This record gives sequence, structure tokens and C-alpha cells, in this order.
Amino acid sequence: MCCCQVGAWAQETPPNVVIIFIDDMGYADIGPFGDTGYPTPNLDRMAAEGRKFTDFCVSSAVCSASRSALMTGCYHKRIGISGALGPKSTIGLNANETTIAEVCRSKGYRTAVYGKWHLGHHPKFLPTNHGFDEYYGIPYSNDMWPLHPQTVAKRRINPDAPSNWAELPMIQDTKIVIDRMAPADQEQMTKQFTERAVEFIRRDSDQPFFLYLPHPMVHVPLFVSDEFRGKSGRGLFGDVVMEVDWSVGQILDAIEDIGAERNTLVVFTSDNGPWLSYGTHAGKATPLREGKGTMFEGGYREPTLMWWKGKIPAGTTCDTFASTIDLLPTIAALADADLPDHKIDGHDIRPLMFGDRDAKTPHESFACFYKGELEAVRNERFKLVFPHKYRTLNGHPGGTAGLPIAYQQKMAERALYDLDNDIGETTDVSEEFPGVVAELEAAAARYRNELGDKLTKTKGTEIRPAGKLEPGDEQLPLVW
Repeated sequence: MCCCQVGAWAQETPPNVVIIFIDDMGYADIGPFGDTGYPTPNLDRMAAEGRKFTDFCVSSAVCSASRSALMTGCYHKRIGISGALGPKSTIGLNANETTIAEVCRSKGYRTAVYGKWHLGHHPKFLPTNHGFDEYYGIPYSNDMWPLHPQTVAKRRINPDAPSNWAELPMIQDTKIVIDRMAPADQEQMTKQFTERAVEFIRRDSDQPFFLYLPHPMVHVPLFVSDEFRGKSGRGLFGDVVMEVDWSVGQILDAIEDIGAERNTLVVFTSDNGPWLSYGTHAGKATPLREGKGTMFEGGYREPTLMWWKGKIPAGTTCDTFASTIDLLPTIAALADADLPDHKIDGHDIRPLMFGDRDAKTPHESFACFYKGELEAVRNERFKLVFPHKYRTLNGHPGGTAGLPIAYQQKMAERALYDLDNDIGETTDVSEEFPGVVAELEAAAARYRNELGDKLTKTKGTEIRPAGKLEPGDEQLPLVW
């Protein structure tokens, strides 16, 4: 494995940064992480020319919580964001939090986001009020519309059944430009967001840029453009992944076309694991346990690639633990920008990115929260799971044709897993490692004291509030 020394980190100019954030992609959904069912040549290229991270995790296995942590470098629990915000939500990212875009803008960067935001849909919560110069995208998940699968299922029985969802809008900056997204509009999203991202990269400017490209795919309902429909030979899911792979290629090509490949960091990862109940329209997390909606490894460990020619060692793999909460402090260090004044939970992972031979995880422990419950705590090697209810298909393959099947509810037992030797979390080794159990129990007590825990009915002392829609605030005029 190629190794770099600390001296190689020096930057004469601030680097450009691109984060490509996929929705609901499973650990094994792309070639570099084991999929062989359809080609992903551009992601294969990114791995061959960059670095694969096999133990890279998000803060929580659900949309808004995960995205809030990425943007702020904080556990989502610290900043009051949990679950997946919808069109009836009156909260969003607090203006007092500092985003990656605001860190970059403090150093003169151009900033843009194209895709799914999902951190509040009212104007005060949208990206242009959180450090981004421009935004074009949808405010929350693409299934939050009148054609939601539950509504579709109801209307097969009763064509006049009402929907519980507003129309899905497309937003530019803080204004709606399409008030009723149709299936034909969703088919063009991956292509349109990519085209806007490429145009942003190619603009003639002496400024460095931060580009955030959070694709709505591969979240259900799946949509793909005509150019990729039927191309994979492995159904609609394969077609959608191939179009996402094409998008990655367009981004890398645009960076090389402007001669910026040696001054641009590109990160590819996902917000959480696969939505397994959708079966043929969902990915897979093999060999990890479970998927989205659980804090077993399949729910929050993501397929992650980083690319930066001449800086990140080509064709290498990092098996050391790191997280999306580490991206903000790492980007701040690369840009020589100040960190936020308030507490964050991420760390600078340049040693891991650049392959320093002495690099170690900066996390002595990591909290695994889901919907307010501290379901596990882990370190580099071990993970202590606490008793909690979780959803599972219990071996069932899931639904077909874009409709889910129901999950079963099971009880997770208290267990210690050796992730280095049991990545699938199958065997409790707590009796063999009582000292590790004690260390992780102590870490859990600290997390509960700071961030609270519904499982133990503990109130946290260091939780900051989410932003709230106040009387007089402008509201996005959704069509119901």
C-alpha cells in the first residue's frame, strides 16, 4: 500500500472539493465493493485512481439525520435533527450551525448544491441560507409525493383514495420552479443535476469551489433517463446505478478538462444503507447485517471512495474507521479555514486520506444513534450493541415492482461484536473481552449524558436545538 508523509499535505492553493452523496446505496452496490451484476466503470476508475474506504460510516441510518451530520461535522443528535423531515415538518437546520459550505465560503470558495437537500424545506432552512451560493433540487425524498407507494397500493383497491403527501416541488435557490413534479421530471433528475454540476465546475473563475451533489437516486421510486433504461440487463435498479456511475464520470472528466485534477478532492459516499423492504428496487449490503433504518453495519457503513490525483495514493484501500462527520474538519484543514466556535464531533482525517503509514482512527469511540436511541457504541475493532427493537426482513428477499413488504420487529440482545473478524455481527464475544465491554459502556454513559438516550430515558446536557419555523417566517407554498 502506498504511503504518504505529513509533508505531502502542504497546499499552495486551497483545493476544490466535490461531495457526491447517493441516497440509500448499499455497501455492495458498486463494482469496487463487490457488485458484478452491472458495470460501474467510472466508480471503478475512481477506486483505481484513488482510495477505497471500507469502514466509513454515517451518523444515523436515515436521511435527514445523516445529512445534518455530514453538513455540520456533528452527531445529528447534538443538533436536534432526527429521522426524515417531510412536507409537514416545521423544523430544519438551525442558522447557528456551521456547514461545510460556510467553512468554504469563509475562504472565498464558490459553493453550490444540486439534488436532494432534506434539512428543512421552508426558505430559512434551504441551502442558500446555509452558505451555498446556489441551489437547484428537491427539498426532501422523491417518494414524498402523491405517488407514494402506500398511496399507489391504496388506489389499486380504491382509485379515489386520498394521498397524505403534497406535490413534490423542484426548487431554485428559495423559489419553486416546478410545483408538481411528474414521473417524467424525475426521470431527468440525475442527468439535470449532473449537467448543472458540470457547468458549475467549468465556469471561468479564479475562485476555488465546493460542489455538493446529493443525488435523489437510488431512493425509491426509481427513475432513469431513456439513455440508461434497460442498459444494465439487471432491472431498473441496475439501470439507475449505471446512470449514477455515468454522473461520476462526468464530474471527473470535467475536473480533468479544466486541469484541476491535482487540486480537487472528490468524495463519493451515501446517506445510509439499502431500503431492503423494496426488494428488487433496493440495493444490498452484503456481507453486512441488515440495512437502512437500523444501526447494524448494513444501515450506516457506506461504500466510500476518495479521489485526488497526486495527493491520495492510487489504487489503495483504507480499512480504518472514519465517518462523514470528519469531512467538515478535514476540509477546513485543507482550506486553512477556522473550525466552528461551537463543539463538533468530527476530526481531521487527512492522515487516512493521504495514506500516512502511522495513521489511526481519530475516534476513540463512536455513538450509533437511531431515532433518539443509543443502539450501539463502537471503536476501531469492537461494537457493543444494547438491547433494542429493530426492523428486519428475517431473510425474506423483499418486495417487487417498486412496492415494499412489511418488516418484522425483533429484539436485539446485548452483544459485543468483533468487527475485524465478524463484519456480519453474528457472534457475541463479550465474555472473551470484558475489558472492552467496560470501556464501551463507559463511552456510552458519556454519550447519554451529553446527547441523551430514549432507551434509558436520559436527557442530554449538550443538545442544541434544530431551527424552527417561527410566526412571520416565509413558508414554501406547497401544493396539497
